[in-house]
Amino acid sequence: MAYKLGIIGTNWITKQFVQAAHESGQYVLKAVYSRHEDTGKQFAQPFNVDDVYTDLESFYNSGINVVYIASPNSVHFEQVKAAINHDIHVIVEKTAFSNPMEYAAILELLNDHPNVRLFEAARHIQQANFKVIEQQVAQMEKIAGATFVYEKYSSRFDDYLAGNEPNVLSRRFSAGALTDLGVYPIYAAIKLFGAPKQTHYFATPLRNGADGRGIAILRHDDFDVTIEFGKGSNSHLPSEILGRRDTLVIGDIAEVLDVTYYDDEGAAHQLSQEPLANPMTTEAVKFADMMTNPVDTADAYQELLSLSQTVNQVLFDLRQDAGIVFPADK
Repeated sequence: MAYKLGIIGTNWITKQFVQAAHESGQYVLKAVYSRHEDTGKQFAQPFNVDDVYTDLESFYNSGINVVYIASPNSVHFEQVKAAINHDIHVIVEKTAFSNPMEYAAILELLNDHPNVRLFEAARHIQQANFKVIEQQVAQMEKIAGATFVYEKYSSRFDDYLAGNEPNVLSRRFSAGALTDLGVYPIYAAIKLFGAPKQTHYFATPLRNGADGRGIAILRHDDFDVTIEFGKGSNSHLPSEILGRRDTLVIGDIAEVLDVTYYDDEGAAHQLSQEPLANPMTTEAVKFADMMTNPVDTADAYQELLSLSQTVNQVLFDLRQDAGIVFPADK
């Protein structure tokens, strides 16, 4: 039986997830929530969905049993909390919550609703090519360091340059380069190497106090991971994981399309698999399995939840280091 899916947020990533959900055969879009009815209807029409809501309570009472949330970061907490209170499974886009205090409150609420599953939609760590990276890292004799790069000119940066404050570049919405783009390589680094011992963040501030780009350093016992990201430029540099003489090169740490291993002799070994047409399909299938088979997947689910919480803490620590405060922190 397919899960009855509701969505919050009507941007391109929501459309991509709905398409992936339908392709998986595990979900059917049932309801759309939007602050503006016209926007919601416009999104729903291609999917032949009539149930469009501007009231969150009515939306959660519409018969859905899983919600995908891709609204601004700052409103995730209240929307997720309401979903859990209605015993609805949650798939929430990165960054899931503004700070560890919000995350702790959600975990406490989950304890009161043991049948509800919460997932952070870090699609790249679910993809086949990321599994290839994990396997190769496990085989490398020594990890000497890593550099992950993800700089992508935002479609909203022109709006910022024109004197406006788009949501994705505003502390008011718990946003900025770190929580919008940096979360991708940070998720990858923590999934591959575990929680760092120390963190440092050298942020380049925008005029509104948010970060437009930055360099984060995650310090482990005997190596560092340097992460460079930003929303006001395009970088075409690959990411690298260094061994001694061997190196793992990743073409794009967020899309994970190209993975090449250079052995001790410098010979190149192409490790990439052909990606799925929709990069969100794999996570949609995995989340459905964890909701359908909660006992068999309990350990894997707890691992994902713990990873998400660790990423949240590291993002917060990096912001603290750079002196970036969100209104949600107060």
